[in-house]
Amino acid sequence: MSALEPKDVRLIRLALAICLGEWDLLRELRRAAPPDEPNREWREVVLQCHLFAGFPRVVEACEVLSNEGGLGTPSAEETRPMGDRFEAGRELFETIYGSRAAGVRTALQAYHPTLERWIEGHAYGRVLARPGLSAAVRELCAVACLAALDQDRQLASHARGAVHCGATAEQVTEAVEQIALLVPEETVNRARRVAERFLPRPG
Repeated sequence: MSALEPKDVRLIRLALAICLGEWDLLRELRRAAPPDEPNREWREVVLQCHLFAGFPRVVEACEVLSNEGGLGTPSAEETRPMGDRFEAGRELFETIYGSRAAGVRTALQAYHPTLERWIEGHAYGRVLARPGLSAAVRELCAVACLAALDQDRQLASHARGAVHCGATAEQVTEAVEQIALLVPEETVNRARRVAERFLPRPG
């Protein structure tokens, strides 16, 4: 029995299709969407993919989805300006990184202080802490994208982060498995090793 709900598998595969530029898969997902989807969760996944794949790929994905029926109409609440979300971002950052948060923040500040502010204020505050999609599902989508993109260090952090946000280790493992058949076998195997190493073990 799968640890992931079918809905969550669709969202993870939606994120992967966008991040990898797999437009045929994206069309297939949209055509096969249940009657109550796409919904806000779909729209939130599309929006957050710019953190992993950049705006150009997200814009292209929106064009593909538009040609297949679109993503539905966002509510007024979804499009309301969010303003400064730095505190919300910092709170989520602390949740995801746990005891490692201070060290990660110090490293980011050393790379460039503006980068650290952007990551906490924009990536975490304005994007990942948005309402409309649970932090656990957002992290599972991030895990799959980072696994597919060969970002091992980030994968390790977000595999742990997904668990910190309420996902189970089994769900994280299944999220990683969604990349199979989409990327080279070497990438799949490396992602499996990262997940096995950094996820909590039973007992």
